Amino acid sequence: MYVAVDDTDSVRGNCTTFLATEIIRRSGLDLIGYPRLVRLNPAIPWKTRGNGALVMRLGHGLGKKTVVGNMDGKAVHCFDALSSEPEPEALMRKLSPIVDELHEPDADPGLLVSRVKPSPRLYWEGVRTIMDRERIDAEVKRIGASKYELGCGRGIVGCVCGMSWRPADHTLELLSYRQKDRWGTERAFDPQTIREVELGIPSTFNSWDERTGKVAMVPSTPCPVMYGLRGDDREDLIRGYETISTEPLDRWMVFLTNQGTDDHIIRGASGLSPNSSYYIEGTVDSLALHAKGGHVFMDMTTRYGTIACAAYEPSKEFRYLFDRLVPGDRIGVMGELREEPRTLNVEKVRVMSLAKAFVKTSNPLCESCGRAMESIGKDKGYRCRKCHAKIAAPPPVKAVRWVVEGWYEPPAPARRHLSKPLKRMGLEQPVEFVNNRIM
Repeated sequence: MYVAVDDTDSVRGNCTTFLATEIIRRSGLDLIGYPRLVRLNPAIPWKTRGNGALVMRLGHGLGKKTVVGNMDGKAVHCFDALSSEPEPEALMRKLSPIVDELHEPDADPGLLVSRVKPSPRLYWEGVRTIMDRERIDAEVKRIGASKYELGCGRGIVGCVCGMSWRPADHTLELLSYRQKDRWGTERAFDPQTIREVELGIPSTFNSWDERTGKVAMVPSTPCPVMYGLRGDDREDLIRGYETISTEPLDRWMVFLTNQGTDDHIIRGASGLSPNSSYYIEGTVDSLALHAKGGHVFMDMTTRYGTIACAAYEPSKEFRYLFDRLVPGDRIGVMGELREEPRTLNVEKVRVMSLAKAFVKTSNPLCESCGRAMESIGKDKGYRCRKCHAKIAAPPPVKAVRWVVEGWYEPPAPARRHLSKPLKRMGLEQPVEFVNNRIM
């Protein structure tokens, strides 16, 4: 039986992934396959934090079993096959009180129980667009699912779209959880053990940023999560869990996710709509403009017209890339198109080709007496004040470009959940703007 839950947390705390672990713990059923954390459209204006739905398949397991977590001091396994499953109405009666108990008061939770998965089209629409609620309700009816909702029931949208995900590219995340009496207090951990995992276990990503020396996997919100270690290999994540030093933990669970896949990016769109994310190629047609608050803007000419690209202050040294681009450079940009202000909030940039740039030389030296010459006027050349010798203006010199072709991304703490890191693309950023090194 497929179970999905969404929209139970808020900016004040709680976490839908924690509620999912409680569903697994209290259901009395086996996990069939990994529990899933499915991130949906990150450009949704009303999302709380990561816009993630949780999906599980519960029943009586059969065949090979795999360790995917630990709760109450006991290993949690998932099975690779299903022998039998409960009736949906009976399972709903068992699970809905858990949602009642653990959701935030200002959340709009949804709980979905179904024997059948929704159409996979709904995942792609849910991760890239704003969904029509009527379409969601029609799909729930079509597949004969049972639903439970509170508030406006917006969580049902995430439940349907999350349950419809058929993993192609995918990653894993090991989420560890704090003991309840520590929720809302400062987290205690050793950052160097996180650095050890990021640098020593190549299949992990987005846990530590070596360029800035900052941890990226520990949240700052008062939620139950201690950290989320992301990677491509279950055994490596468990090895990382055993390496990282933290305060005493309550439980942990490995989730199959669509994080780090770029599934939210629309390529080759016929037109652009706000609150979606795109990959767009074009030509730089303005120098960088620095605005109040540390944000940096740059215009780009594209097939869709002129687009204002924005690198906001949280992206830190990534903003310096804009300073090093000049009109005529060909680039490709990934990011969210905002409605107000209408800007493309940049997540990654591909520098495709560089225009030739020239700089004016300083006033030339007089060949007769060696003194610095002065300009006579625009386009009139230079004259020596001492010996009155004249020369035409010297030709401009080709500028040194502190940027090269390749892909560029923000530091790990500023990356979106869904954005595919260069590490997963088999690439490295060619210039480190922290110290201007050409790699």
